[in-house]
Formats: sequence, C-alpha cells, structure tokens
Amino acid sequence: MSSLARLFARCGVNALRVLLLSTVLLGVTSAQAPEDLPAGAGDAAGWNFDDEEEEAVPTLLDLASEQAVDIGLFVAFATLAMVSFLRKSVPLKYVTLVAAVLYMGVYKSQLISIVNVFGVLGGGAAAANAGLSGEEPVTAAAIGAALTSSLPPFAYSLAWYAFAIFTVVTTIVWGRVYCGRICAFGALTQLLDAVVPKRFQIEIPAALERRASYVKYGILFGAIGLYFATREIAFYRYIEPFWLFTFDATPVLWIMVGVLLVASIFVRNLYCRFLCPLGAALGLVSKATTVLPIKRWSECSQCALCEKTCEWGAIRERQILKTECVRCDDCEILYDDKERCPHWLLELKRKARAAEAPGAQLR
Repeated sequence: MSSLARLFARCGVNALRVLLLSTVLLGVTSAQAPEDLPAGAGDAAGWNFDDEEEEAVPTLLDLASEQAVDIGLFVAFATLAMVSFLRKSVPLKYVTLVAAVLYMGVYKSQLISIVNVFGVLGGGAAAANAGLSGEEPVTAAAIGAALTSSLPPFAYSLAWYAFAIFTVVTTIVWGRVYCGRICAFGALTQLLDAVVPKRFQIEIPAALERRASYVKYGILFGAIGLYFATREIAFYRYIEPFWLFTFDATPVLWIMVGVLLVASIFVRNLYCRFLCPLGAALGLVSKATTVLPIKRWSECSQCALCEKTCEWGAIRERQILKTECVRCDDCEILYDDKERCPHWLLELKRKARAAEAPGAQLR
C-alpha cells in the first residue's frame, strides 16, 4: 500500500473514531435548555411553589451512561470488523461474520434497513417542502429534525446512530464494507456458503448474472416509489428478510425466507447479489464516493484471474464494479499472493532477466 493510501486509511479510521465519539458528545433536543417561556407561563411562575421540584432533564452524559453497555458492545464489534478488514485476515473475517450474526442479528435484531432510507428521503422531502412553502424558516435544526423524524430517537439510540454513522463513513471511504462484514443476514449467507459443499453450488452464466444484478435496483426504486405513493412501510418485510432474527413473522414470510435460504445453498449470496434494495442503495453511494478503491496492478488489464476468483460477480471485463463489490478481500488477498498473482510472477521474471543482463555481475 502506498504512503498516500496509508494516509487515507489512517484518516478514514480516525474519522470513524471522531464520529463515534461525536455521537456520544453531540447535544440532543431533549437535553437542551428550554427556549423562551410561552405566553402565560410567567403567571404560573408567580405562584412560587418552592416546595415542588421540577423533574430534572437528563443530560447527554446521563443518557450515554445508561447506554454504556450498548455503546461499548458496538464499538468493540466495529473495531473487530475494521481490524479484520484492514489486516485482510481470513480467520478474523469469519470471526467477524459470526459476531455479526450473534450480535447484530440475534442480540440486537436491528440492522440498517430500507425503512431508514425511506425515513431519510421522506425527511428530506419534508424539509424541502417546508423551505419552498415559506411557512417556517429553514434552519439547520429544522432540516435535522425533518431528516430524523422517521428514525429512532437520538437520545435513547446512541449506539444505533453510531452504527449508522459507521455504515455511511465506511461506505464513502471504502465501499460496501457493511454488506461484506456487518449485515447479519449477509454474514449468515456467507457462513452458509462456507460450509456448503462446492458441488452443490451452481455457477450462473455471466450474461445472466449481469442482468440479474439489476433486479435489486428495480426493487429499490420500486419500493421508494411505493413508499412515497402510499406512505406505508409495512411491505418492507416482503423485500427484506432481516426480520428473521426477531423470530416474529407470518407463515407466509417464513416460507419465503425458507425458500430464499435453500436457494442460497445453490446460488451463493443470492439475496445480497441480486435482491437486496439496501445493498443497491449502498452500491450507488459507493459508485459516487469511494475514496480508497481496491488497488490494481498494471497487469490487471490483461489478467482475468481475479475475475474468476470473485464470488460476488463484482469484476467484469477486468474492471471492478463499485456498485457490486462488497470488499470481501478475495481479490485483495490474491493481489498480495506472490505465488499466484501474475504481477509478482512477472516481477520475478523481470528481476531474473535484469540479473542475467550483460554487466549485471559488474554492478
């Protein structure tokens, strides 16, 4: 990794630390001092009830203390995920996947969802309408309130907001790290893929795989359109199986997720690759923003070894598709394999020829 890439990586990690800390330190509306008293409130103050004490408003430090265990568990999990990602360690990656299923799935049962996308888009639309109508002044506080109106209450969901910030920042810096390591359902299907014998798996033809990868974008935009048309979100359970970890669903939903998991035995990572609307949304963000993309050797324009190795169909015609890549590490590990990667084999040949060249012995 070049010095510039290392600098960006350090900046990205430091940014994550700052943002996670900011989640704890930022003020919340419920913890702010009240504004001017409304008309008539002064009369009540004149009664001077000294014996009655007002209920104390909890400070952000109080709220953070109450949620210390939740925040600490998330920070520990996020640290594990980032260490496994930056070190490109296969054992640590599988430890992270197991932790994602147990912690993010079974214990928390609260993942980033298409519902959160609905909330942000709906809040953005509400803020825009308020600004265009001129009924209320458009302030940063008003915009923030509109954007978070459909999200969990900040004061009592500090760990969730740290989780959301972590997801956004890692997506902007590296791409779909969330999909490859953090999402509990994605982790479950990757673990399933690791234990299922390869003879059961079906290799999808490249042309069909290319077309099928667009299905999730159709689901994403269709879901957004349906949300704005009806303002209903209950249908999300039919396009996202994340409810699986709550063990609370109708028989129809259980049948659907059962079929999906069985199909995933034969088509690896079926849902993540072809059907996940959240993955599609994060893919679009990755396409537009990835600061630290996967490095490429000059020989990559001619070699197709990584394209054959990639199990996510994210390398096509020797080009990495940021929309599809989940930073699974497979090709990056191959890049550094001096016994398999053609770059290193050619490098050895170049060094051997240089050593055998006339005058090399004199030097």
